[in-house]
Amino acid sequence: MNKQITRLGVGLMAAYLVLFLQLNNIQVFGAEELDTHPSNSRPLVADFGAPRGEIRASDGTVLARSVDLEEGAFARQREYPTGDLFAEVTGFFSFDAGSDGLEETWDDELRGEQNALSDGLRELLGGESTTADLETSLSVAMQQAARDALGDRRGSVVALDPQSGAILTMWSWPSYDPNPLASVDTSVARAARQQLLADPNNPLLPRTTRELFFPGSTFKIVTAAAALDAGVVELDSPVFETTSNYVPPLTTNPLSNFGGGQCGGPLTDLIRRSCNAGIAQLAVELLGAEDLVDTAWGFGFGDVPPVGLPNIAPSVMPSDFGADLGTVVEVAPDLAAQLDRPGEVPLTDDMPSLAQTAIGQFEVKATPLQMALVAAAVANDGDVPRPSVVSRVVDSEGAVLHEADLDSWRRAMSRETAAELREAMVGVVLDGTATGLQMPGLVVGAKTGTAQIGAEIESTHAWVIAFAGTDLNRPDVAIAVLVEADSEVGEQTGGRVAGPVALEVLRAWQRDQ
Repeated sequence: MNKQITRLGVGLMAAYLVLFLQLNNIQVFGAEELDTHPSNSRPLVADFGAPRGEIRASDGTVLARSVDLEEGAFARQREYPTGDLFAEVTGFFSFDAGSDGLEETWDDELRGEQNALSDGLRELLGGESTTADLETSLSVAMQQAARDALGDRRGSVVALDPQSGAILTMWSWPSYDPNPLASVDTSVARAARQQLLADPNNPLLPRTTRELFFPGSTFKIVTAAAALDAGVVELDSPVFETTSNYVPPLTTNPLSNFGGGQCGGPLTDLIRRSCNAGIAQLAVELLGAEDLVDTAWGFGFGDVPPVGLPNIAPSVMPSDFGADLGTVVEVAPDLAAQLDRPGEVPLTDDMPSLAQTAIGQFEVKATPLQMALVAAAVANDGDVPRPSVVSRVVDSEGAVLHEADLDSWRRAMSRETAAELREAMVGVVLDGTATGLQMPGLVVGAKTGTAQIGAEIESTHAWVIAFAGTDLNRPDVAIAVLVEADSEVGEQTGGRVAGPVALEVLRAWQRDQ
């Protein structure tokens, strides 16, 4: 009998030891696997409902915050008081759809993950966790002006401080309301996401940073910067022939001015009147591909602007214009006669594409953000500012965790070239294609653009890039506006269509000063 009791005791003890070891294995060694197991939603629910910092505009307006919930599995829900106004920038924080925008890029800071251990102890003792708030440079007034002026036309507006790179406006239409996506009612969130994904206008796509467009004639500022820096032209010489088109080498197809108009003259006139023929001839016969490509890269083409938002698309600058044919481009006699010694531009078998690239067509494509940086570089003595949306990150105890880097991002051109281009762009507003941007009390410089979207399609993108301020040598704001092509509208020009949008945003900026 005693042997049986002993055996039973030993068996129970062994079973207890096995159970003890297994429980420890699950609780200690398998805890992470269980937490991340697809069927275990408790950690996800807790993470989604955890405290989270606010996102604010430059005037303190709350753009995103967490609100406490009294019922249900979630302790909190994200809320966006301004609706669709800043959705492109804030993004969303959704249990069903994940996150986007600032909510994604600055997730660690918003939920205070850097203080996870101390937060756990603080919550255990009944205190609150340490989150952090994002203070942005965004202007509510300018954002509203951009939304109102663009209306229900597909397009984008980006405005920034050309010295600091602080983003003031970042709007594109269509937008969306992030509140349904953030709902803790997963059926509501899922239905909202499906509806947005089914929309052919793709409102979830931030066009300012993730979609590429032909920049059209706004790219002529890049071509002009390359030519001035290379020393192949000056603002007032040489004088290009007045003509309606230019026929590049190795083709019989003419590259025409917009609307077939006649134009020519020195570089300042080519910019003022947005002359396709003259700029194309300049690029092909005097400048060449290498300097143009290098200058475009200096402006930031081919790289991702460090703006602090996810999935930014790098703007595209083609660099391959065919094989070197072992000779040089022949300079037109009227140009050669004005130059001491024309440079020798290598002849390649795709010179027609170089001509198109110089006027912002062919394979060159840019985001509206990139074109705003082009205007900013001209305003900022040739330095491309480092763009940023978040000015500061401040935790709930008042400690500053991050401040925007004010160092320049790239060097696009010399100070002298930037000063010359500011003068030329002011001429576009005073007596060129952007006279509608004249503003009392401000010096405004601009470049308009009209970009064809296909050889067989008559509709065009309408662009304008500009800077403004009280001092020509130190403008205070730079802007890019794109109104996308609309087949029902047909041809639309930058000065007539995009210019009025830029004007309203600049007026809102002026009222804030």
